[in-house]
Amino acid sequence: MSRWALAWRLARRGLDWRFRGLRLLIVCLVLGTAALSAIGTLTGGIGRELAARGQSMLGGDLEFTLAGRAAAADELAAMRGLGTVSQGVRLQAMAQQNGARRAESADDAVPVELKAVDAKWPLYGAFTIEGGRRVGAPQGMTAWIDPGVGDRLGVKAGDRLKIGNAQLIIGGVIAGEPDRLSEGFALGPTVIVSEEALSASGLVQVGSMARWKYRLRVPEKADPAALADAFKARFVSSGFQVRTRDKASPGLDRFVERMGQFLVLVALAALGIAGIGIAGGVSSYLEARRASIATLKILGAGSGDVVRIYLLQIAAAAGAAIALGLLLGVAITPLLARALEGLLPIPPGFTVDAGALAVAGAYGLLIALTFAAPPLLDARRVPAMALLRARVAPVGRGWRIPLWVLPVGAGLAGIAALAVLTSPQPMLAAGFLGGAAAVFALLALIGRGLSWLAARLPRPKRPLLRMALGNLHRPGSQTSALVVALGFALAAFVLLAAVQTSIDANIAKRVPERAPDYFVLDVPRGAGAETFKALVARTAPHATVRMVPSLRGTVIAYGPEAAMTDVATLKAIPEDSWLLRGDRGLTYAAEIPPGNVLTAGRWWPKDYAGEPLVSVDEDQARAIGLKVGDKLRISLLGTEREARVASLRRIDWSSFGFNYALVFSPNALEDAPHTYAATITLGAPEKRPAVRRAILSGLVRALPESSVIEVGPVLGQARTLLGQVGTAIFAAASVAVLAGLAVLAGAIAAARAARQYDSVILRVLGASRGQLLALLAAEYALLSAVLALVALVLGDGTAWLVVVKLFEFDWSPDWGRVFAVLAGGVALVMVLAVAGSLSVLRTRPAEALRAL
Repeated sequence: MSRWALAWRLARRGLDWRFRGLRLLIVCLVLGTAALSAIGTLTGGIGRELAARGQSMLGGDLEFTLAGRAAAADELAAMRGLGTVSQGVRLQAMAQQNGARRAESADDAVPVELKAVDAKWPLYGAFTIEGGRRVGAPQGMTAWIDPGVGDRLGVKAGDRLKIGNAQLIIGGVIAGEPDRLSEGFALGPTVIVSEEALSASGLVQVGSMARWKYRLRVPEKADPAALADAFKARFVSSGFQVRTRDKASPGLDRFVERMGQFLVLVALAALGIAGIGIAGGVSSYLEARRASIATLKILGAGSGDVVRIYLLQIAAAAGAAIALGLLLGVAITPLLARALEGLLPIPPGFTVDAGALAVAGAYGLLIALTFAAPPLLDARRVPAMALLRARVAPVGRGWRIPLWVLPVGAGLAGIAALAVLTSPQPMLAAGFLGGAAAVFALLALIGRGLSWLAARLPRPKRPLLRMALGNLHRPGSQTSALVVALGFALAAFVLLAAVQTSIDANIAKRVPERAPDYFVLDVPRGAGAETFKALVARTAPHATVRMVPSLRGTVIAYGPEAAMTDVATLKAIPEDSWLLRGDRGLTYAAEIPPGNVLTAGRWWPKDYAGEPLVSVDEDQARAIGLKVGDKLRISLLGTEREARVASLRRIDWSSFGFNYALVFSPNALEDAPHTYAATITLGAPEKRPAVRRAILSGLVRALPESSVIEVGPVLGQARTLLGQVGTAIFAAASVAVLAGLAVLAGAIAAARAARQYDSVILRVLGASRGQLLALLAAEYALLSAVLALVALVLGDGTAWLVVVKLFEFDWSPDWGRVFAVLAGGVALVMVLAVAGSLSVLRTRPAEALRAL
């Protein structure tokens, strides 16, 4: 019989199906591999879904978007030269029931997003209505409506609907809109109509806040990115925003990338923490089998035989744990998908990603073998007599280099290589691993430092405190292991609290409770503006109305006058510069807008008539290197205009009012065709549903070309989406916390054997159970007090990186909750310590002494 076969026979006899003694190893591996397999499967599925649905999500291989105007004849001809073109228009509008009797609970009018499409839509994907029927673009005066329109107006298929001047017939209720995700954040339920119906509505006027979209199907062998670059180079100043099928939703791509980064880091953190638990669990397992190892050596087993026997036992337990973790990861993927439903393109049903499962399994095996090596190889070279006397005379390490340095180093190198090679962001993964190693080393040094300091501090007069201090540095103490476990666990608590409260604060700040009740777009200039003011004053006398000129344009060049940068020539737009990404809202004003503060330069006089000037948001100016005195060139309705930067402003974006990154002097834009945008903030007596209905119906009748956005539903949608992000982050970070708790419980259990001997000796000397319990509490209280400060620094530092650098949110933790969670973590440590030591306190001295 070979040595491996004999080792397996002996290893199998030492195992049972409950894996007693190896449960900590199993729990840690299950948590780590389940997290990695679930995250890898989910992010892989989302990536494949984005790639597979790129054409249908975008509605074509290429999309050209213009704000405020349709494409000129030469522009449209150039598009048709590239492939098949499907054109459409998207704008805000008001819909009202027309004809059939309205239910009492239904609204008079509803703000909607009107989407007009031509007969070729959709070029890709399937458009379906309720009942599962697949249909195409609406014909004539037929309209497809979102379920929200039907619910608000109390209408259904076959009923009549009025939008602007168009009398429409509802053809069906939308069930699946293929290009919905690429359309971005919706400001109301969608109504899809034909170009004929849009023309009949009379909503599109010069200066209207409408967006023309041209989707293209190009030849199969054509490169959409190259075609897009050539088109932009030909029409540099036209203001086109271009997207390709592989970037159907850039904002969604960036969010998925950041979420994927965070989830992978959390999974790696969970596995790193699990490694600590595995080391402690294996050490405890071998300590419990000290007599068996010594007996094997006395009977002639070599050191290699001992390693093989227990390596096979550990491998069997690790294999079962990894398999269970992979199954659990696949099983919980649909739950994660449900939590993110509507926010991300999630593949339906269960998804099995062989690559993700293989990577998770490889991580688990490497972690298990690497962290099990030190205690396993330490037991290899210890003589049998030393093993038998290890409790009363701990084995000395001497000055020799441990045997496990080489295999552990190779294992860690393998883990690092796997993390870097399989990560879409190798530098991020490498930086995280380096940071984790630094944290581990720091905690280990703190543990050694505490032992060293405890040995040199003056002895307290109280016996319990003196003994608690002595336990921190006595031979065989578990101080270093406890410091690492406690430090990681408490830091995980702080990290979770800081991240969660910062996200909550960002939701409250970015989606305020108080905001205008309505935004009104495309209010006509002149008589139309006066009609609007009179209508609001008559319907809601206590309402506050604010009106500003409203235009849309695209920044096409910026910088010093002699060396302006063309946006079209940039290989990559600066990360924080959303100002350069497509068309943006523009306005002009004679005075500094409310909620804005000048930080550089000066504002122009009220009657200014000189060179066109512009004031820029200071954050956007910093992102692109724009300074006072530089020039800015924009494309407005197909024409170019330049202005000199006169000032920089700090904007209070949380006001949820009219906040424009670019505010021009009146003489720069007032001659361009445009409309007004307005906000209506109702007074307390006017917030009744009847008043709201009267305002909406009055606006529809008096100004059919204007459109209204109800802020309440928009805020609710924003809170829901941000809440989903917070829930996903909370759930992911909880995995690391659970791993930390498992490690903590394992560290306390590992220290139990040594405490059992101490407890017996103290009981023989007359100590009561209460005194032993107080001694235990004092020792853990000393450790927790020191490590709470360490965890606060480590947890908050990591949370800051996640919140500010990864998700680009503001750093706004609720320190009260953070400290409360940290205090709760310390209390949990004390509870686990006491609960894990109750069996030690119940040990009978005579029985324990006979077993030595």
